[in-house]
Amino acid sequence: MGRHWADFQYEIYLNGMTGAVPRLPTDLTRLEEMAERRLGPGPVGYVAGGAGDGDTVRANRAALRRRRIVPRMLRDVHERDLSVELLGRKLPAPLALAPVGVLSILHPDAEPAAARAAAAQGVPYILSSASSTPMEQVAEAMGDAERWFQLYWAKDREVTRSFLGRAKASGFSVLVVTLDTPLLAWRPRDLDQAYLPFLHGVGTANYFTDPAFRAGLARPVHEDPNAAVMHFTGMFADPAKTWPDLAFLRENWDGPIVLKGVLHPDDARRAAQAGMDGVVVSNHGGRQVAGSVAAADALPRIAEAVGDRLAVLFDSGVRTGDDIVKALALGARAVLVGRPYAYGLGLDGQAGVEHVIRCLLAELDLTLALSGHASPATVTAADLVEEAG
Repeated sequence: MGRHWADFQYEIYLNGMTGAVPRLPTDLTRLEEMAERRLGPGPVGYVAGGAGDGDTVRANRAALRRRRIVPRMLRDVHERDLSVELLGRKLPAPLALAPVGVLSILHPDAEPAAARAAAAQGVPYILSSASSTPMEQVAEAMGDAERWFQLYWAKDREVTRSFLGRAKASGFSVLVVTLDTPLLAWRPRDLDQAYLPFLHGVGTANYFTDPAFRAGLARPVHEDPNAAVMHFTGMFADPAKTWPDLAFLRENWDGPIVLKGVLHPDDARRAAQAGMDGVVVSNHGGRQVAGSVAAADALPRIAEAVGDRLAVLFDSGVRTGDDIVKALALGARAVLVGRPYAYGLGLDGQAGVEHVIRCLLAELDLTLALSGHASPATVTAADLVEEAG
């Protein structure tokens, strides 16, 4: 029988008997405002900001808000099990931590703190290629806990091949390939501050420690850091990649491969034809295409197109437990959460990330139960209504 995540609320109330209250809000939608007040404008803008005027970020939230849960009564929800089978593994809940790069701008403990928090709660941690800590150190921090590796697909084949070999050797079991960032989007919050951590060699740890990357440098990284940064920016992403290139990944990775950033059903079908194992319906949290379709609006069509063949995951706009219920109802098998745990990290390190995970899963557990569901498996589109407008 699954763990009852809802028990976290009783833990909070019992701690209150001694006068202790949670260090961070339990309404996770308040974290962004707190981060805006407490963290520097560069780092906060980098995490909170979106493409253009932020319209896609707002659309993601609006698309989830527009769907309303219709609770059902007198169903036995006494014993609940939130676990799900996904990509050949059993997860304790339909949640993973999304890849967020450059976490050292938020907290000195950076990726290892987030990874340890995920491991402590049994939730998969997806490490960004653009992390500020080498993948081997993050793996070490996690022990044998479930970890996936997110690939920014470099122009340099040998660097990509090397990344995949290192990730495999470090126990990363699933490859998550981000497709929606062949170029960096127009992001005014970063542009107005002229804030791009990579140019200072922050968020480049996987590259600067990579033998194939270093082989392309005239001098070692520490001797000429600017040359290393320029080498990185020249290869970071590749706008020339097309569908046939996926064969290279399949040849060099023997575990599940998930394509992140899919918003059109035809692209999801192509992923299935290319032998991929899953897709993440995502618009990069509104950070890539201003005016993009909201991720939650794209989700049902993709689930309908490939849900029987591929693991359909979802991110972009998830802030609360009820958002997860809605995503499940719209056809996702699991969701990735990004910004909330990044704010939790920035505000309270590893403990802040654990707080976010536990709040999300307690609220998910309670929302499911109070809507008449003892498991994520029974939630369907019939459990939602859509408000006009």
